[in-house]
Amino acid sequence: MSYPGGGPVHDDPYGSTPLVTGDAVVLELRPAGFATRAIALVIDMLLQVILLVALGMLGSWMSTGLDEAALAALTLGLSILVLVGYPTAFETLSRGRSLGKLALGLRVVGTDGSPERFRQALGRALMSVVEVWMTTGMVALITSLINRDGRRLGDFVAGTTVVEERTGRRRNETITMPPQLAGWAANAELSGLSPETAADARQYVLRYDELAEHTRYELGIRLAETVAAQVSPPPPPGTSPPYFLAAVLAERRRRGMASEAGNGAPGQGHERFSGGRFPA
Repeated sequence: MSYPGGGPVHDDPYGSTPLVTGDAVVLELRPAGFATRAIALVIDMLLQVILLVALGMLGSWMSTGLDEAALAALTLGLSILVLVGYPTAFETLSRGRSLGKLALGLRVVGTDGSPERFRQALGRALMSVVEVWMTTGMVALITSLINRDGRRLGDFVAGTTVVEERTGRRRNETITMPPQLAGWAANAELSGLSPETAADARQYVLRYDELAEHTRYELGIRLAETVAAQVSPPPPPGTSPPYFLAAVLAERRRRGMASEAGNGAPGQGHERFSGGRFPA
């Protein structure tokens, strides 16, 4: 498969190396410190304990008249809902942040810098039952201490890492329309672009400067292919993925603002971008 605006996936015009997955991926993101992760984990565990107690009381009230087998099934179901379902759903919907991580300024991302996905959140949650709850956190503690990036077993299973989002200064997050693509974007059909795809593209553009060079290229190609399948017409030949994604996001934002204002007049669109250096 090839990206409509550029060359085939395997032809790297920037001379970068192929995408490397797992521990070999070099990310220019700062891994979360052990103490910060531990505090975030304690916050999440306390919340889950509160939920278990509350649902346990509700289950006791609902279990009146149930036999022992039904009561055991109800208890098991509620436990799975809190220990696995809750963190999976929360991290998936919040793009890698639990309440504890949100409070400490942390986020779970893929080892290639991509946003955490459902299967990754599920893998982390399932492993947490063993390494956190069944061993009172000792397995997670030991694994995090011996790994330089503080990753626990759930991170290795899911292919994720926890990074710090707060850098001490507020970055410029405005995405401006690439001038050379303004005419194309103004006439593009964007209604087929799903919110999930737009969110993935936005995360890539936001973190463009934070990704290793080879990751920028391969991840950008994959996202550009996905976006190009949902918008029309294709971008002009030779358009690099980050410029294409920025144009789509800026135009999408412009149309949304015009719709809210009840005004369809064209204007300079803008979204959020880290102000990084796109390849020419």
